[in-house]
Amino acid sequence: MTYLEAINGVLRRLREDEVATALESSYSALIGDFVNDAKNLVEEAWNWSSLRSTIAFNTVVGTSEYSLTGSGMDAVVKHALNDTKNSFINYKTKAYFDNVYYNNTPAAGSPECYTFIGTDDSDDLKIKVYPDPNAIEALRFDMATPQAELTADATKIKAPNRPIVQYAFAMALRERGETGGQSAAEQFAVASNALADAISIDANRFPEDLTYMVV
Repeated sequence: MTYLEAINGVLRRLREDEVATALESSYSALIGDFVNDAKNLVEEAWNWSSLRSTIAFNTVVGTSEYSLTGSGMDAVVKHALNDTKNSFINYKTKAYFDNVYYNNTPAAGSPECYTFIGTDDSDDLKIKVYPDPNAIEALRFDMATPQAELTADATKIKAPNRPIVQYAFAMALRERGETGGQSAAEQFAVASNALADAISIDANRFPEDLTYMVV
């Protein structure tokens, strides 16, 4: 489903005329905002398989800090590995990194762990690795990365479409204040059920995400 198709899907449910472009009227633009709000809500509810990708980069000798370019600030790291050494890189706390970098002399070697250190000027996540790289090595971070805000009519929505349209419709009903039919509260319940169903379907692809271990 495209951005424009989602907007028209909401407009039809509101018994409004469809539009040829998202910005055709002030009302279609408002519905577009609701579609984006709904998209963000759905994306934050689960690490969808359709939003998963890998960010790969090479280390620089003596450089411990790197940006995960293209991740955005809302991305989630599922796991990371050192492709050169064929080993996983594990998350460590900021306190651990402060200890090895500032309370001790940091070791140089092949990166074995990472931590987050905020975002860069492009709002992409930044990480720090340890030990301090002493060679050029290939690192891979498997991510769940939310899609950028929808603006172009033809942009395909990556997250599940049904809960997005249902939530955008609920938001539009709430804004309108009267519908002559179901209430906004009823529609939010419909949207919530649609989201739960979508999560159940997608969770079957990654059952390990529902397995929790004591560490």
